[in-house]
Amino acid sequence: MTRIQKTVPLLLAGLLFLGATQADAAGRDRIGTSAAPELLIPVGARGMALGGASIATTSGVDALHWNPAGLFRSANRVDLMVSTMDYIAGVQVNYLAVGSHFSGLGNLAVSLKSLDIGDIPITTEGQPDGTGGSFRPTFFTVGVHYGRGLTDRIGLGTTLHYITNRVDRAQATGLSFSAGLQYLDLADIPGLDLGVTVKHIGQRMRFEGPGLLNRGDLGTLRRGPSFYNVEASSADLPSTFELGLAWNRPLPGMGELNLSSVFQHHNYSYDQYKVGVEYEYSEFLALRGGFDYAADAEDDTYLFGNSFGLGLAFGPGVRLDYAYGGVDRFDALHTFTFQLGF
Repeated sequence: MTRIQKTVPLLLAGLLFLGATQADAAGRDRIGTSAAPELLIPVGARGMALGGASIATTSGVDALHWNPAGLFRSANRVDLMVSTMDYIAGVQVNYLAVGSHFSGLGNLAVSLKSLDIGDIPITTEGQPDGTGGSFRPTFFTVGVHYGRGLTDRIGLGTTLHYITNRVDRAQATGLSFSAGLQYLDLADIPGLDLGVTVKHIGQRMRFEGPGLLNRGDLGTLRRGPSFYNVEASSADLPSTFELGLAWNRPLPGMGELNLSSVFQHHNYSYDQYKVGVEYEYSEFLALRGGFDYAADAEDDTYLFGNSFGLGLAFGPGVRLDYAYGGVDRFDALHTFTFQLGF
């Protein structure tokens, strides 16, 4: 056993400890109160179709959201990924990522995720039906990612996100850190892969800006109305810890069958169990299905569930993927992803 292989159990234990301390069991009691919830909105049609269970198998720039360690498995010198998704309540999620391999250094990538919420009418206490004006919220994250293979079977990856949320004239910014590990052919079992991630560890975020200034009358004091600042409360980032296993089974003359599973623990939501199935035929066509289950969720409080999709390869390095995600009480999610590698 090499020195690197001896080190991996220690790294894995460290990730487990960090995940356990950052994502506590009280998450289900704080649903909807975290900062920057857009960090949890998934991107990439393959992972979406697999129900989010792809952290052990994801690779290249497609891995950046799911497990940055998969970046080291890119088969191309340069990768480009563009993705768009119709999200809940008419929100459009747009995503762009570019990655490259640098000899002797590893793989580097940059990503941008942006939410298009649309125009929102401005209302006030005096004009509750609207002032005639509107504003457009700005929610985006910029990610810098690094992945490196320690051996041909073990890879580590990290992500640093810069987060900006702007609502009218109030803004909050923050930084988050994520890390992941992939171990291929675990325990020397061909096709058995392990993935571990700890995501979105960082500072609390707080809204500030002139939008929090209000004009008020101090009452009994002999002075006219003046402005006072409303100090907004701060909130933690939505940290998660994920542990995934996957198994790849070649089917002679018929392609490959991939089975994947993930346990995800949140500090601001329900724990989730995810499973995915992928059938690849002749490297041209991939059919996928997934299921996402929150065991502790009360009836009608968890929106997500079944998903499915397909992928088409148009020559080396060119791929188009689609995913359909079912959502209770809202329209289904439709995700399209285009990837180019050379």
